[in-house]
Amino acid sequence: MNKKDLRIVFMGTPDFAVESLRALVENGYNVVGVITMPDKPGGRGHKIQYSAVKKYALEHNLPLLQPEKLKDEVFLNDLKAWNADLQIVVAFRMLPEVVWDMPRLGTFNLHGSLLPQYRGAAPINWAIINGEEETGVTTFFLTHEIDTGKIILSEKLEIGEKDNVGKIHDELMHIGAELVRRTVDLILEDKADAVAQEQLFVDGKELKAAPKIFKETCRIDWNKPVDEIYNLIRGLSPYPAAWTELHEEGKEVQTVKIFVSEKVKSEGQSPAGNVRTDNKSYLHVACPDGYISITEIQFPGKRAMKTDELLRGYKFGENAYFI
Repeated sequence: MNKKDLRIVFMGTPDFAVESLRALVENGYNVVGVITMPDKPGGRGHKIQYSAVKKYALEHNLPLLQPEKLKDEVFLNDLKAWNADLQIVVAFRMLPEVVWDMPRLGTFNLHGSLLPQYRGAAPINWAIINGEEETGVTTFFLTHEIDTGKIILSEKLEIGEKDNVGKIHDELMHIGAELVRRTVDLILEDKADAVAQEQLFVDGKELKAAPKIFKETCRIDWNKPVDEIYNLIRGLSPYPAAWTELHEEGKEVQTVKIFVSEKVKSEGQSPAGNVRTDNKSYLHVACPDGYISITEIQFPGKRAMKTDELLRGYKFGENAYFI
């Protein structure tokens, strides 16, 4: 069988998934259908928003399904009618067995980590938050337990000390698209010698999880070491962004987001969270082992801006602190 005869159904939602779908379409693979999340209201005016994958599918006249429930009989019958040989999942949602077990060649997923590490919803964020020096992408066959199936291929990517989640996300998006294409080719050639994840466990090495990111996950605890706070900020930048509360005498508490920072190691500084600034060029926040120098920040109702730009219009009080 060649790639034009292999019937592929693709499932995904955000931009991260679009790159893989594009790689298949532009390289002549036979994508017979696309599945994405239902439309939902968002943004100003709560206008109906299409997913990035839906936009691409409509632009390229690809058949599209948007099921509310993946066990719905109408959806399952429509999916069967596509008669897929293979299903590919990139940044979608957890599939029931009746869906992932449908194609004769199975269903594989692209995951944004080097499995078995960082199973879960936010692998790119957590790798950076935890200060990892490398990450990657992995393709694996779906099975009952989430992110535990047999690994087909993986590709590593180095994480630089100043890299944030936006940069690593975009690099993995492109690496992942090529990995998806290579995985399909291996399956076509019957050479996908998938390896059980248990074979990759290293004795004594802890498996790190990548759970969903919630608002409280993003709150900065200034009592933590400089390195941990620095990694949290870049592991959440530009989205959803680390945040903290600014307290100043005589002013309302303000919730601010921090996008870019630098580390300043020192001893004997102010209590954690205290602000040090010349109100002209620098903004330092005390931690137990030094300072976080904030270089890009966003106040409520304002755009994100460089610190020196902020300080041209905003002056911090003498006893200002973050908490």
